[in-house]
Amino acid sequence: MNASLRPYDEALLRRAFDVAKRSREAGDHPFGSVLADGDGAFVIEQGNGYTSEGGDRTAHAEKLLASRAAGAYEVAYLAKCTLYTSAEPCAMCAGAIYWAGIGRVVYGQTEKALKAQTGAHEENPTLDLPCDIVFAAGQRPTEIVGPLLEDEAAQLQADFWIERK
Repeated sequence: MNASLRPYDEALLRRAFDVAKRSREAGDHPFGSVLADGDGAFVIEQGNGYTSEGGDRTAHAEKLLASRAAGAYEVAYLAKCTLYTSAEPCAMCAGAIYWAGIGRVVYGQTEKALKAQTGAHEENPTLDLPCDIVFAAGQRPTEIVGPLLEDEAAQLQADFWIERK
């Protein structure tokens, strides 16, 4: 964990977990993200879009949310926002979060732990690259909190990838 917790972080992260559960129930991969403003007020949410976006392997919840946010809000506003996500943003998603200008990320499960659960599944060939490496390469800061509630986050993935084979 690289930054300090805010009083509402766990509640908003669990809200992202709920989005991931709904995503799984709808037939998509079990990932979810929530954007909150600088005071912790809910802004938008996004589930994974692999199935709902026609098999788009790039339709990760974080990337989709970052794109929606970038199109709807100014960078100055997003710099004060936090993206809560069930799993650590992959390199692609971390890049999208950075380019959108979202200033803070709170995540549940690490990429390393996710990779251990998914294995070499063709729908999710997980990159074991910590998001802090991607964010550190940028020119503006991105605060990172995670892993947080990692056991709960891992439960979202339980048996999902085995069932998809």
